[in-house]
Amino acid sequence: MATISVQGDRLRVDFPLTEKLLGLVGDFEAPLSAVTEAREVRGWRDDLRGLRVGLGLPGTWLLGRWMSRGHRQLVALRRQRPAVYVALSGQEYDELLIETPDPGLLLTQLRR
Repeated sequence: MATISVQGDRLRVDFPLTEKLLGLVGDFEAPLSAVTEAREVRGWRDDLRGLRVGLGLPGTWLLGRWMSRGHRQLVALRRQRPAVYVALSGQEYDELLIETPDPGLLLTQLRR
């Protein structure tokens, strides 16, 4: 399972090797100053935009990059697991949609 965490003044997304291979993704890091919005995600299908590069088992597991003209998302979601949406400015990805066991804790850390 991918992990999203705050470490000092950085936001990190780490993937286990299996997910890196299946989703064609790598670990990602951005400064907290790049975060422009963060919220808990309930119905994550509404937040996906563009074409997928990576793993897609519809309704079960989504893992990879979603891309459209001028827009990129990093996605690691499984059905019925809590997740967060994070919007970024000036980074490789414009948005992150990542599952996390405690969205409230992560959101609190992002707002500090």
